[in-house]
Amino acid sequence: MDNQPLADKLRPRTLEEIVGQKHLLTKGKIIREMVERGQLTSLILWGPPGSGKTTLARLMTEQTGAEFVELSAVTAGKADVMKIIAKAEQNQRLGQQTVLFVDEIHRFNKAQQDAFLPYVENGTIILIGATTENPSFEVIRPLLSRSRVIVLEPLAKAEMVYLLNQVKDKLSLSNKRLPTATIDLIAELSGGDARVALGTLELALRVAGRKTINQAMVETAAQKHVPGYDKKGEYHYNLISAFIKSMRGSDATAALYYLERMLAAGEDPKFIARRMVTFASEDIGLAAPAALNLAVSTFLAIERIGLPEGQYNLFHCAAVLAKAPKSRDIANAMQKAHVAAHDYADLPVPLHLRNAPTKLMKDLGYGKDIKWQAGFVHPKGFLPPELQGQDFFSK
Repeated sequence: MDNQPLADKLRPRTLEEIVGQKHLLTKGKIIREMVERGQLTSLILWGPPGSGKTTLARLMTEQTGAEFVELSAVTAGKADVMKIIAKAEQNQRLGQQTVLFVDEIHRFNKAQQDAFLPYVENGTIILIGATTENPSFEVIRPLLSRSRVIVLEPLAKAEMVYLLNQVKDKLSLSNKRLPTATIDLIAELSGGDARVALGTLELALRVAGRKTINQAMVETAAQKHVPGYDKKGEYHYNLISAFIKSMRGSDATAALYYLERMLAAGEDPKFIARRMVTFASEDIGLAAPAALNLAVSTFLAIERIGLPEGQYNLFHCAAVLAKAPKSRDIANAMQKAHVAAHDYADLPVPLHLRNAPTKLMKDLGYGKDIKWQAGFVHPKGFLPPELQGQDFFSK
C-alpha cells in the first residue's frame, strides 16, 4: 500500500476523529443525533473539496449498521443506479438499510436524478449526495424536498494546523523534520481543503528526503508561491483596504492589481464578492443604482461556478464599480436615520399614518386624509412632529 495517498491512508475511522464540522458533529447537532439514534435520512452534503463529505457519509453509514454503496456521478449512468437499486431491494427484504452515496451528484442530469425519487420515497435507499455546487441550482426540486441539505464548511486554519499536527504524530515526524512554521504554511496554502493539505505534506516529505521541510519545499510541493499573505493577518486587511480604496478613487487599474494579488494568495472569492456588493450601495448608491445588480449577480456567479472561471466575473465587476460615478448619499442618509431612530426611538406613529381596519379607529383619526395616488403629499407630512423638517439627503 506504499502508493496509497496519505489522505486515504489516514482517513478518519470514527466520527470523533473528524476534524472540523463541529456544527454538525457535537452533542445535540444533526449528524450526531442521527447516528446516535440510528435513524439516517436522505441528505445532500454541500461543501467545498476536502471538507469531509465522503468520509462523513461513510462513517455515518458504518455506525448505523447500514450497507454503504458508493457511486460517482462522473462515471456512472442510469444502468449502474438500477443495479444498485436491485441490490437495495434485496437488502430491504432482509431487513437491512442501504445507503447510496453519490459523489458529485450535480453531474447527474435531471432524468438521472429523477430515477432516485421513487426509491428514496419508499425507503428502498437512503440517498446521500455530495456536491461542491449550490444544490438549489444543481439538484432537482423533488429530490431536494425529500432530502435535508447539510452544509459543510472548509476547515479553519486552526483546525488544519490541528489536523497536520495529528498527522505529524502518527508519522513520528520530529519538530526538526517538520517545524511549526512549515505546518502553519501548509495550513495557509491548503485553502481549507484537508486533501490538499495532506497531499502537499506528502509530496514535501518526498522532496525533502531526510532534510528539514522548509518553505521552498512546500512551495514546490504545492506549486504555489507564498506572496506573504495571511488571510487573518495584516496583509489580508491591507490588500482588501487597498482594493476598496482604489475602486472608491475610480482607479480601475489599481483595483484589478490588488484583486489579482488577493486571488493569487488564495483569498476566498466570495469574501471579495461580498465586499463589492457592499461597495455598490455604500460608495455608488444613487449615482448608478444598477451597480448593485451587477455586484449581486457577481456574487451569485462566484457561488455557482467558483474559480477559475469566476475570475472573469470578479474582474468585470471590479472594473465597472471602479469606473462608475460615486455617491455617498445612501451611506450618509443611513447614518442620519440611525441617529434619528436612536435618539427618538419611542415616538408614536402619527395618527394619519396608522392602519385603520375598524370604524372606531377611523373615527379616532387613524389614516385620516390618506389618498391612494402616486406622489401623494399629506398636509401633516410623514414624520412625527418632533422630526418635521429633517431631510437625511440634504448636505
